[in-house]
Amino acid sequence: MTATKIGIIWNPSKIDEGTLRSAVDDALDGDVQWWETSEDDPGLGMAKEAIAAGCETVIAVGGDGTVRAVAEGLAGSDAALGIVPQGTGNLLARNLEVPLDDIPAALARISAGETRQIDLGWVNTGGEDQAFMVMVGFGIDAQMLVETDDDLKDRAGWLAYVEAMGRAMAGTEMTGITLALDGGGAQEVRGHTLLIGNCGMVQGGVRLLPDAKLDDGLLDLLLVSADGALQWLDTVRSVVWDNGIRRLLTRDETAVSTESTRHLTAERIRVELEQPLAFEIDGEEVGEVSSFDVHVQAGGLRVH
Repeated sequence: MTATKIGIIWNPSKIDEGTLRSAVDDALDGDVQWWETSEDDPGLGMAKEAIAAGCETVIAVGGDGTVRAVAEGLAGSDAALGIVPQGTGNLLARNLEVPLDDIPAALARISAGETRQIDLGWVNTGGEDQAFMVMVGFGIDAQMLVETDDDLKDRAGWLAYVEAMGRAMAGTEMTGITLALDGGGAQEVRGHTLLIGNCGMVQGGVRLLPDAKLDDGLLDLLLVSADGALQWLDTVRSVVWDNGIRRLLTRDETAVSTESTRHLTAERIRVELEQPLAFEIDGEEVGEVSSFDVHVQAGGLRVH
């Protein structure tokens, strides 16, 4: 690869150090510097140190939390993010088609040196802005899909995610939501799930945000308001058929909204909730929030 300085930021709870160092020695040339994440810092500070040290490529080795923290530290810099996925969901890696469960293949992709610019999402829940790579929101979320019953996943594939969605919906209640898109007038809606994403594919090949692209300068929004069994079936049809199988068959590029599933896009989104709800950023719960602001940073990150 053309980079002469490489930073490795690795999560020791996800991989054996000896195994990783051996794979890196076999795959990468140049000056390789190492940083280990900690409970107090999952990678943000290490990424900034890597930039200060002159690293041209910074490789995040871990799960979605490690990748998100490192990406936030690299945002707006010239350094490129490489990913060696070692988590359960590995959602950004899936959307970038990074090899999973194959450390040498993931490192070979980085070693090839090709990069692209992708967007970053930023969310503020009342404090500092936090970056996200995949999606934020409440209700049906990435973590719920990651934790879908393993036995059912083995037997039923993507149908396991439909079952998981049903369980999640059964345990949630509708709430009032005030939405303002791109500085426009506020609109009052009701729903039990709101997702805002930079990319849309989760495990099992399910695309919750079928129009989401990592480099289109937009964020995609999914509002689910299934009230009762009939609307739940409508939601399943929307996710599995209208925005899943049908799109593959027809190559239709437009997401289909229904009575219970509404798709929108925007660069900036302001959300106020009727009551505080548990909120997640890239599958990690960050506590309850009653309002939040989201915006996209177009082309904010280079990735391998």
